[in-house]
Amino acid sequence: MLQTGKPYPLGASFDGQGVNFALFSEHASRVELCLFDPTGRLETQRIALAACTQGVWHGYLPQAKPGQLYGYRVHGEYAPQRGQRFNPHKILLDPYAKAVFGQFAIDDANLGYCPQDQTQINTQDNTPVAQKAIVVAEAFDWDDDTALQTPWANTVIYEAHVRGLTQLHPDIPAAIRGSYAAIAHPVMLAHYQKLGISAIELLPVHLHADEPRLQKLGLENYWGYNTLSFFAPEPTYWSGREGTTPLAEFREMVKALHKAGIEVILDVVFNHTAETDELGPTLSFRGIDNASYYVLNAQHPEYYENWTGCGNVLNIGHPRVLQLVMDSLRYWVSECHVDGFRFDLAPILGRINGGYSICAPFFAALAQDPLLANTKLIAEPWDIGAGGYQLGHFPLAWAEWNDQYRDVMRKFWLHDGVSRALFARRFAASSDTFYRPHRQPGTSVNFVTAHDGFNLRDLVSYNHKHNHANKEHNRDGHSHNLSWNCGVEGPSNDEGVKLLRLRASKALLATLLLSQGTPMLLAGDELGHSQQGNNNAYCQNNDITWLNWGAGSQANGELIDYIAELIRIRRECQALSSNTWWTSLPDAAGVTDVVWLNPSASPMQPHDWDDHGGRAMMVWLSNQFLILMNASAHQVHFHLPPLNEGEGEWTMRLASTGDTQSDFSGRDCRVAARSVTILQLKK
Repeated sequence: MLQTGKPYPLGASFDGQGVNFALFSEHASRVELCLFDPTGRLETQRIALAACTQGVWHGYLPQAKPGQLYGYRVHGEYAPQRGQRFNPHKILLDPYAKAVFGQFAIDDANLGYCPQDQTQINTQDNTPVAQKAIVVAEAFDWDDDTALQTPWANTVIYEAHVRGLTQLHPDIPAAIRGSYAAIAHPVMLAHYQKLGISAIELLPVHLHADEPRLQKLGLENYWGYNTLSFFAPEPTYWSGREGTTPLAEFREMVKALHKAGIEVILDVVFNHTAETDELGPTLSFRGIDNASYYVLNAQHPEYYENWTGCGNVLNIGHPRVLQLVMDSLRYWVSECHVDGFRFDLAPILGRINGGYSICAPFFAALAQDPLLANTKLIAEPWDIGAGGYQLGHFPLAWAEWNDQYRDVMRKFWLHDGVSRALFARRFAASSDTFYRPHRQPGTSVNFVTAHDGFNLRDLVSYNHKHNHANKEHNRDGHSHNLSWNCGVEGPSNDEGVKLLRLRASKALLATLLLSQGTPMLLAGDELGHSQQGNNNAYCQNNDITWLNWGAGSQANGELIDYIAELIRIRRECQALSSNTWWTSLPDAAGVTDVVWLNPSASPMQPHDWDDHGGRAMMVWLSNQFLILMNASAHQVHFHLPPLNEGEGEWTMRLASTGDTQSDFSGRDCRVAARSVTILQLKK
């Protein structure tokens, strides 16, 4: 017998004796809780939730247990022209589901409207194909695990995909490759520690659905930016080992990474859901309360605003939708111990009545939340809506992906037209964009490659995108990549081309890891992995995106060792580890954070800064490290800053050519074309 229960917490909550069910739907006229047998195909009970408190329908079912499959039928007006799409013939997934049974597949039964007439309700029951929520109550022994809270100044991020990172790793047992368990396998922990990264940023791990368009093409949403459940870990990244669950395996992964000193940051997608546009399926939010969960077109509520390019926009301005997002974030921090979040298309989260505001309710809610306020918060600072580019305009505590850094550094090393002044601004944490009182340079997340776009190997191997495998006639993906093929499009056996590509790759990596700000590496760049020229591999669940750890890659050494040494230098350098803005002035101890010099060792003058043809310069950090940069096509002879007696001597620390001595005399240094040499002052 169903009891009244409580309106909070939302979702299904087991108390040891039974389960409380609570579902928000402000405009519903009736809500039915539906229970299913273990196959998910037989509806065993249908119970009306008679109690409704402030728009939350609730009831308590004694003796219900974890593992129970359930869903909802929600009654109300089917009137798309007024923004409502209730359809009690559809089993709907609980937005608070912490585990989900079944996978989404194309079926007309999941459509809320008649395929022949979109104005008419579809009365076909979708029970056999609908995904169902699973009641979850899993205890976990965290031992003494606590948040690492690595300072931004010491943070080096490694962006990775759960499956792609380990799917082809020969030293990981085949049974767990591509899973949460594999991410924390000892061989992977050793790899992270050898590199020196401090955080792994995982592409979306929330349960997602593959768009019908992709399914019809025989493809899938590999990246996972199409969320259906904001609480359930994606089950296809689970190894399936007996005695484990997706949630338990995810928690074990976090625990092991923390023990190794690695933070876990999740890429989250709160800007839209997998239900897509008005022609999409009715799986959850649309059928529960369409007008509350989504931003609808004001003049034509049958249509959705589409500031995401994905068909719909989640209505974060609604208090209950904001609550959903905040509850999800708190769940992943409190129950899964994650350390931070990267927010996809983040300006959408800050929109009020369509316009972006730093005072938006979402930002305010995060700032005052005692659990979330100390987590790492990273914005992708753009969406496709009006005024959607907001780089530098997020709250003080937020870090932001800096695409201006990416573009300038690619131009400087692979093309021309970038002055040394612009290079220096980006190298110095883009202070022209990010500096304001109480904001630190670590808020600029610097990157030259990310999951979206060319990876490093392809950046120096292709002039043009090659996305034919995506089956969109090569129309998708960016066409303006600022890449350079070094003379040959695609793979080459020419030793000169290979050498040039390696030098350019190392120069970009050195710049990234020695710039002020927070560096982000793309997993696989250290291996020389290629995506075969695909710069939009979102739908490629295959060896295009699975990292190549084999002998044909550079996995056995050179780039890995080079990156590891750069990160060591970064941590030794006070100017890069202090997270204070550079001033070019000596401190009380006489140490100057940065000095900019031309190849003659003279301070940069206005004509040096503004010369777009100037391709070489020196950056002297903390009176300790001298970075010699030559982006020209020719060798450049650098005169080193003269030293007084007792100041020590210049020693070679690292050269991107691999030649550490032949071109270095102690007073002069010849630097090869498109390469970086790093000297250290030893006393």
